[in-house]
Amino acid sequence: MLFKRRNPASVAERIRLVLWPRRSWGRSIRYILLRLNRLPSSPHKIAVGAAAGVFAVFTPFLGVQLVIAAILAWGLRGSVVASFLSSFVGNPITYPIIWFATFNLGNVLLGGTASAHIVDLQSRAGALYESVVNLQPDAIAKSAEGLWPLLKPMVVGSVPLGIFAATAAYVLVRRLIGAAEARKRRRVRLSRTASPLAGR
Repeated sequence: MLFKRRNPASVAERIRLVLWPRRSWGRSIRYILLRLNRLPSSPHKIAVGAAAGVFAVFTPFLGVQLVIAAILAWGLRGSVVASFLSSFVGNPITYPIIWFATFNLGNVLLGGTASAHIVDLQSRAGALYESVVNLQPDAIAKSAEGLWPLLKPMVVGSVPLGIFAATAAYVLVRRLIGAAEARKRRRVRLSRTASPLAGR
């Protein structure tokens, strides 16, 4: 296979790369921001797409978050590619924090009726996975119903937290792209004035 590693990564190294990227989180974030800045679209559309991706990460629907991000970005006339790139916000470090925050906020908003211990999450998730793989609609509905007491407060809590995070992402990305474009225009202007042919 082309570009295949000569020495396959060990299990420990794979786990480490999931938790801590090869480039480090700081460099990975700078890389994503650079990719966002180079997208062929307006700063507003890119920022809207990034906000859609961040909002989708706060939803508890782990398997379809990219689909949610794309639909939101398309519906809001933002950049779908930017929504995919901004999904890096969801990672093994941030997901536990996001899930804890959304569950507890949703629990408060629902009157404190939910409990993290009311569902045997592992067995319910396993049953849902098996029913999806085996294409058993009745079993899918039953398994999903068993997970709903846990998902309900997370869904409720994800809305205000997701809106807050998406708004912050929009403002941050819009400002960063605007500043980058201003620097680019300034460099072009300086290069023109410094050119010996500029006055001719």
